[in-house]
Amino acid sequence: MTIVINIVVSVLTIILLQVLGMVIFQLMTPFKDMEELKKGNVAVALALGGKFLATAIIIGVAAYTNTSIWHMMLWFAVGYVCLIVAYWVFELFTPGFRISQELEKGNTAVGTMLCLVFVGTAFAVSSLII
Repeated sequence: MTIVINIVVSVLTIILLQVLGMVIFQLMTPFKDMEELKKGNVAVALALGGKFLATAIIIGVAAYTNTSIWHMMLWFAVGYVCLIVAYWVFELFTPGFRISQELEKGNTAVGTMLCLVFVGTAFAVSSLII
């Protein structure tokens, strides 16, 4: 019975962290992500999907490598901060435009690149999780 409880608690924690991560990312953007999705904005969909996949990669590796929920949450926090830093570094290396404005305009090139920045960062950071 203890194993079942541990699995249920772990799954609920993973879902909670994933939702929390997405809410924080949505608060960082000056536009409403869900409204842009309703409009069919592919650039925002790519960026949002990249964020979701990146947080899932980090949570997955943190869950796989840690038997403690607290350690999993700690590593998620570390990885999440790295994703936020990656966003701002990407913003620094694109001085000719603002990422959020390009996403809102529907620039799929920027959305694709941001998606890959998030996923690449998640893979790199998750290799450090112990």
